[in-house]
Amino acid sequence: MDKEFWLDRWGKQEIGFHQDADNPYLSRYWSELNLADGSEVFVPLCGKSGDLLWLHRQGHKVLGIELSDIAVQAFFGENGYLPQRDAGERFAGYEADHIRLLCGDFFELNKDDLSKIVSVYDRASLIALPPEMRKSYARHLVNILPPATQMLLITLDYYQMEMQGPPFAVSAGEVHSLYRDCAGIRLLAQLDVLDQNPHFKARGLTRLNENIFLISLR
Repeated sequence: MDKEFWLDRWGKQEIGFHQDADNPYLSRYWSELNLADGSEVFVPLCGKSGDLLWLHRQGHKVLGIELSDIAVQAFFGENGYLPQRDAGERFAGYEADHIRLLCGDFFELNKDDLSKIVSVYDRASLIALPPEMRKSYARHLVNILPPATQMLLITLDYYQMEMQGPPFAVSAGEVHSLYRDCAGIRLLAQLDVLDQNPHFKARGLTRLNENIFLISLR
């Protein structure tokens, strides 16, 4: 899976992964991070998610990164913003009302880009990546985040042989394998959500769990 896959999905508007409504686990579990007002939150592979607005309404500054310029412009346009745009060597930046979205490759981010980040919200990033990319993703994320950053991570877990991703199945065991050497990991909830997702049933799934983790970098 390469960049062209996602650019093509956005270009054709094949974006079944996009959720219009706020993620219910975000509002339920975000308080576990105990963040101060004005804290800056990083949202990797953010698309045009409405969760960016929810985080902003909690008093946070929001920084997202997204590969597709279509998605970035759609986020601001659909929410009534006229963002300021700046173009750098690695990213085009769009910003309005303390929401800044970078258009470009996640793997080109560095420590300076995330120097003010205190928390991460990952609902659709880790599960968007195939197994061979997830280790590189987690390693890069940890390397560029400030120490003691907290992350709310939401994953899907199902029998991978029953459905081709994305979204991909990411087990609790894999989450521990990816982050245990550099972070504390707490499973906040493990929920059976197959009946609430008939489209996944229609794709052949017989089991579907959503796992919500609080990950605290050392």
